[in-house]
Amino acid sequence: MKNPLLTAIAMAVGIVVLAGYFLAVDMLLTLRAILIEWATILVAVALIAGVINLFAVHWRKVTRGSAGGASGSTQIYSLVLVTGLSATLIVGGWLGPTHPYALWIFNNIQLPVETSLMAILAVVLVYAGARLIQRRLNLLTVVFLLTAVVVLLVSGPLFGFDLPGLAELRAWIGRVPAAAGARGVILGVALGIVTTGLRLLAGVDRPYEG
Repeated sequence: MKNPLLTAIAMAVGIVVLAGYFLAVDMLLTLRAILIEWATILVAVALIAGVINLFAVHWRKVTRGSAGGASGSTQIYSLVLVTGLSATLIVGGWLGPTHPYALWIFNNIQLPVETSLMAILAVVLVYAGARLIQRRLNLLTVVFLLTAVVVLLVSGPLFGFDLPGLAELRAWIGRVPAAAGARGVILGVALGIVTTGLRLLAGVDRPYEG
């Protein structure tokens, strides 16, 4: 154990916060609220530090250019990122997130980019399914590819035709298999968080020691 003081503080804070959810003691509830507020402030500071570091890294690529080892395309991408980040911070910070200019940035820049990424993801999934059939043909692979094709066909117009049964099939896929898979993933994440938290409370994992 490199630093027993840090381990003791981390374990004590975790136990106090955890006990505050199960024991209706005024002192524990007050300490839990204070510690959670401190953690929220630290997360906000870490987020600001991450944004500043991101801006600094790409600003160096823009200013140094090829002399700093950055290619021309990388320099352009960094310039776009710095410009977009600066414009968004100025508009959102000065005018507010609900101002028409801020909403215009969201509706005309961020939303189309997210939609394009989702479209690329759908095409990549179908392509990966086709490659998977070539390499490993089994029942699960066929079901995966057919599910992706059905969802794609129903999500967009198919030459103006409405094939009967596809809409109902897509609704059933989203309601039963997809929901079951999502719940399984959420349960797995929750169990992983609980396990990690218990290991931190027990002092087995000590990421705060570096």
